[in-house]
Amino acid sequence: MMHNIEFANPEFLWGLLILIPITVWYILKDENNYTSIQISSLRAFPSTPRTYKFYMRYVLFALKLFLLALLIVMLARPQTTNFWEDKTTEGIDIVIALDISSSMLARDFVPNRLEASKNVAISFISGRPNDRMGLVVFSGESFTQCPLTTDHAVLINLFKDIKQGMIEDGTAIGMGLANAVNRLKDSDAKSKVVILLTDGVNNMGAIDPITAAQLAKSFGIRVYTIGVGKNGYAPYPVQTMFGIQYQDMEVKIDEETLKKISEITDGKYFRATNNRKLKQIYKEIDKLEKSKIQVKKFSSKNDDFMPLAQLAVLLLSLIILIRYTIMRNIP
Repeated sequence: MMHNIEFANPEFLWGLLILIPITVWYILKDENNYTSIQISSLRAFPSTPRTYKFYMRYVLFALKLFLLALLIVMLARPQTTNFWEDKTTEGIDIVIALDISSSMLARDFVPNRLEASKNVAISFISGRPNDRMGLVVFSGESFTQCPLTTDHAVLINLFKDIKQGMIEDGTAIGMGLANAVNRLKDSDAKSKVVILLTDGVNNMGAIDPITAAQLAKSFGIRVYTIGVGKNGYAPYPVQTMFGIQYQDMEVKIDEETLKKISEITDGKYFRATNNRKLKQIYKEIDKLEKSKIQVKKFSSKNDDFMPLAQLAVLLLSLIILIRYTIMRNIP
């Protein structure tokens, strides 16, 4: 992983300029510390070499200058920033194509088919953190609610926002599948999957479900179809003059077409008659093989002033030690 040093308060670095006048002042002051006297001869004064204490004054000043520079840099708050990195991980590309027609409000599931399908799908997404996943919804027409992404938090929030009535009512299975295929056709993953969930019969849309299935096959996409609804009759919402009321109506799922779609694409057809069965179906799909994908990751910034603070404490201790031991008697 690559790192880069940045400063949270870079304007404080201008304070380093103060080191220049301080250094000039010290040099001029040091020159003025010497006075001259006139004597007839130096023979009376033996040649005395300069001791280490003479040079220690300059060392002490340099340490103080360095300490001041450290404090200024610490005020600028140095931070380590990680670059984007490509990480290879195991996973597959999956698009969930969800029917949101009015019949999905039938209450043979708890609380209804649509909410049960959303809840189980969200659990499925949470259990596969390494997969790129997307969401397509369809009713009388189809649109992409979320393209392929590894940001599952965003995907789950978009799942929660799904409501019946977002688009024209009807059941355009072929359009929903074709839209999902369009999201996967350019994927480089070795394993590309569509999970198509519906509770009805294709009755709208310009694309036939079988045609969409053949299109999926041409791009190497497997389609797992799920028919949602109990056997027999179920309470469906019906608009009346008194508002929405529920009436028992026969459950009609085009199982023949859903089975044909899964056969063409080398997938599998499932029938979910209750919440528990729907969960089992997703668990079975969860056992799909995985392939390698590229995931971009980025880590947060970290403050890195602590090593500088430790060095500053060490320098301060050293300055005090020198000043009150070696340089104790030197002004």
